[in-house]
Amino acid sequence: MRKKKLTPIRIVVLSFLGLIIIGGVLLMLPFSSTSHTFTNPLTAFFTSTSAVCVTGLVVVDTGTFWSGWGKLIIITLIQFGGLGYMTIATFFLLAFNRRVSLGHRFAFKEGLNVSDLSGIMRFAKTTFAIVTFFEGSGAIVLTLRFMRDYPFWRALEMGVFHSVSAFCNAGFDIIGGFRSFTGYVNDLTVNITVMILIVMGGIGFYVIWQVVNSVISFGKKRKKKPSLHLKIVLRTTGWLILIGTALFLLLEWRNPSSIGNLPVRGKILAALFQAITPRTAGFNTVAMSGLHQATLFILMILMFIGGSPGGTAGGIKTTTFVIFVVSTLKAIKGHKKVVIMGRTIDDDIVSRAVFVVGFALFVIIVSAIIILTVENDKFTFLQVLFEVFSAFGTVGLSTGITPHLSDISRIVIIVTMFVGRVGPLSLILSMVGMKKLPKVEYPEEKVAIG
Repeated sequence: MRKKKLTPIRIVVLSFLGLIIIGGVLLMLPFSSTSHTFTNPLTAFFTSTSAVCVTGLVVVDTGTFWSGWGKLIIITLIQFGGLGYMTIATFFLLAFNRRVSLGHRFAFKEGLNVSDLSGIMRFAKTTFAIVTFFEGSGAIVLTLRFMRDYPFWRALEMGVFHSVSAFCNAGFDIIGGFRSFTGYVNDLTVNITVMILIVMGGIGFYVIWQVVNSVISFGKKRKKKPSLHLKIVLRTTGWLILIGTALFLLLEWRNPSSIGNLPVRGKILAALFQAITPRTAGFNTVAMSGLHQATLFILMILMFIGGSPGGTAGGIKTTTFVIFVVSTLKAIKGHKKVVIMGRTIDDDIVSRAVFVVGFALFVIIVSAIIILTVENDKFTFLQVLFEVFSAFGTVGLSTGITPHLSDISRIVIIVTMFVGRVGPLSLILSMVGMKKLPKVEYPEEKVAIG
């Protein structure tokens, strides 16, 4: 029997799986919990999967259940899971001036979803600088803010933990009581800092790299034109935030269970935060259980779209969403080629986008059906669907049902989080590989559609 070759894609998928197993084992041990007893294996592995997949769904309260060691393990898993094992390994090799092999470079490229291998080491150095700058700056600002409410060491712990969790789009918090940032709904410093970290982590390192290069080359004779990828990501991200904020304000303005009793500034701040966090951070400043059903549905759409390729966010990604929508509109109009901003999109890329959307919906539907069947009407259809969308999009938002799920439902959520993090396409390719199909053309025949 021929052994499967360990391709870069398989290395990335197996690295996530390995981190989950290591994290789960460590979280089971007595030193990881405040009770100093062994933790239920399913609880430990659920938490480990949620951390590595930077989701944020939890079955126990992170701030009170886990000890200092447990929190350190979780934030380490978030850092490794958010950036990817190969990215972290590359950072260490660069820090110690070690040679990075070609195979390692390919794995790093797959881990950050970069299309081109040229200049990959310069890109790695830039990524390291980006991560250090944003997580470090976020930790300092949040620590200074939390010092107004907590002693220094507790404020430092919260500042560092939440900065890493926000930049990695994880959504884990250690405030306690499953409250997330609901106590800081009117706080400008916490809201702005966390939102910036979420956006910068989820927008993609490749996009930030291109922006940095554009700034450096500003004023030079040979300016590098912005890529189509950069244009799609920035415009789509901007529009999603703007539309999400407007719709949230429209639907929740008078809702006393969410933002109805807040001042105007608080309402705008809360709406902006809730428009950003579903893509795909999982923090919240208002209780999800108090939102209108229409608002929850809009949040599910935002969770499904997610962030952008090559970052810490989940979902089908902004570029996939745009290509899918444009290809659908082109099909309606009868156009054969997909053209975006004066550029023709390769048919193979269009096919991949359609596959990602289709497979994502398939996973969500199957997961929701299993949980609805197992739970036997314990939760509403919308609650379960919201949970599954959150798991696949690696978001972490919940209407509060996560701790009350049965063991089978928790396993389903674990699998859904893993598929959402590694990506449908990467998962399929890691299992079947990229086989070259024989160049055989079959006779054409028309089939009625619609």
